[in-house]
Amino acid sequence: MSKRVLTTESGAPVADNQNSATAGVGGPLLLQDQHLLEKLARFNRERIPERVVHARGSGAYGYFEVTDDVTAYTKADFLSQVGKKTELFIRFSTVADSLGGADAVRDPRGFAVKFYTEEGNYDLVGNNTPVFFIKDPIKFPDFIHSQKRDPFTGKQEPDNVWDFWAHAPEATHQITWLMGDRGIPASYRHMNGYGSHTYQWTNEAGEAFFVKYHFKTNQGIRSLSSEQAAELVGKDANSHQTDLLQAIERGVNPSWTLYVQVMPAAEAADYRFNPFDLTKVWPHADYPLQRVGRMVLDRNPDNVFAEVEQAAFSPNNFVPGIGPSPDKMLQGRLFAYADAHRYRLGVNHTQLPVNAPKATVAENYGRDGLMATRNGSRYDKNYEPNSYQGPAQTGTPLSAPLAIHGWTGTHAAPQHTKDDDFFQAGELYRLMSEDEKSRLIANIAGGLSQVSREDVIEKNIAHFAAADADYGKRVEEAVRALRED
Repeated sequence: MSKRVLTTESGAPVADNQNSATAGVGGPLLLQDQHLLEKLARFNRERIPERVVHARGSGAYGYFEVTDDVTAYTKADFLSQVGKKTELFIRFSTVADSLGGADAVRDPRGFAVKFYTEEGNYDLVGNNTPVFFIKDPIKFPDFIHSQKRDPFTGKQEPDNVWDFWAHAPEATHQITWLMGDRGIPASYRHMNGYGSHTYQWTNEAGEAFFVKYHFKTNQGIRSLSSEQAAELVGKDANSHQTDLLQAIERGVNPSWTLYVQVMPAAEAADYRFNPFDLTKVWPHADYPLQRVGRMVLDRNPDNVFAEVEQAAFSPNNFVPGIGPSPDKMLQGRLFAYADAHRYRLGVNHTQLPVNAPKATVAENYGRDGLMATRNGSRYDKNYEPNSYQGPAQTGTPLSAPLAIHGWTGTHAAPQHTKDDDFFQAGELYRLMSEDEKSRLIANIAGGLSQVSREDVIEKNIAHFAAADADYGKRVEEAVRALRED
C-alpha cells in the first residue's frame, strides 16, 4: 500500500517537514516558507477560549430509551412510544475551575444532555444538584466572579466566596447541598443529574404541564470526603475523566433512569411557594417521581477537543412538546448559553459534527460568517418568504403560551404564601444522619473560618441558624474553635 502524502492545509504536497527554509546553510529563516508559517500560525490557534464556567469537562455518546408512556403530558416525538431510542451526547463538568483544574473537588457538576431527535436537537442543561445558589440571572456574573480566582491574588478567596453568600440568603439551600456528603462525587458515573430548572411540557391536546427532570444513577451514589478527594487529586487530577473513559472502554456502560415531576400548569399560581424558584425543590409528596426512560452511555469520543470542548449546549434548543417556564434563571440562560458559544466557537458552531442534528437536517436562511460550511448555492435564496420552494414556517408553536400580566419593570420574584430562603435548607439538614451533619459542619467551618471579616462570618451563621437553630449553633461553635487555634 502506498504511503499517504503529507500536505499543506490547501492540499499541496510537503517536500520537507524536518527542516525550515533558510537563506543559505545556517542562515536566517525565509518568510516565503509557507509550510513553516502555516504550521506555526495553526499551532498558535489550536486552543479556543475556554468556557468561563464549566471549563473542565468530560463527555460520552449513548442513547435514551423510553420505558414508560408520558404522552399524556408531552407530544415530543422522541418520547412518543415505549421502546423508542434516541442517540445522545452528554458532557459532565465542574463549574468554577479552569480547564487545567482537578476533577475531585467540592463543586457542583454540570450535567448537559444533547438528544439528537428527529425533530431537531433538544438540549437539557442541568447540574448534579436539584437547586442552585441564586434565583435571578442578573446576579450570575457577580456570583461567578466571587467564586473564581481573585484579580489581585490570582486564587480563590474565602473572603469573596463567603461575602457574596452573606448577601445571598437564598444560597443557603445549595450551600447545604454543596458542603454535604454529595459535594464531591466519586465519579461522574456515581452521581445523579437534574434539569434543576422548571420546564414546560405540552401534549397533543395543547394542555400544559410544568416538569422537573431527575436522572437517577443506576450505579448508586458514591461520594468522597474532603480527605479522600485531596488524596485522589494528588494521585490523578483527571480521576473523573479516567473513570468514565475506562469504564466505557471496558464495556461497563453507565446508565441513569429518568424521572419527572409533573405539575398541571393551573396549579402553579397558587402553589405554596414559587415553583419557578431555582433555589427550591418540589416535595415528592406533592409531585411524585414518574419514570420516563433510561439513558445509557456506550461510546467514548474519538477526539476530546472536537467533541467535548466544542460541544455546545443551549437550553433554548427545544423541540415540539417542550418549552420554557417563567423560571428567571432559565430565561436568562436561554440567551447566555447560545451567546457564549457564538463567542467561543463562532456563529457556525451548530454545524460542527457534535452539535449538528443527526436525525434530521437543519434548514434555514443563516449564511456566511467564520467557518461557514453551509452557504447555499445559486439555487438557494437567502431570504424568506420567497417563491422558490425554500423552507417555510409551520405555524405550530413548540409549546403552550405563557400568560403574562402587570407592568414592565425590575420586579422581585412573586411571593407565594410559603416562600422562604431557609426552610428547605433546614429540611435538608434535618434529613441528615448525625455523621452527615458533622461532616457538613466541618466542611462549612473549614472555609468560613478563613474569612477575615467578622461581620461576613456572622451574616452567614445567621443564615444557617434561620434554616435550623442547631445548624447555626454548630457552625458557630466549629468556626470559633478553628479561629481560636
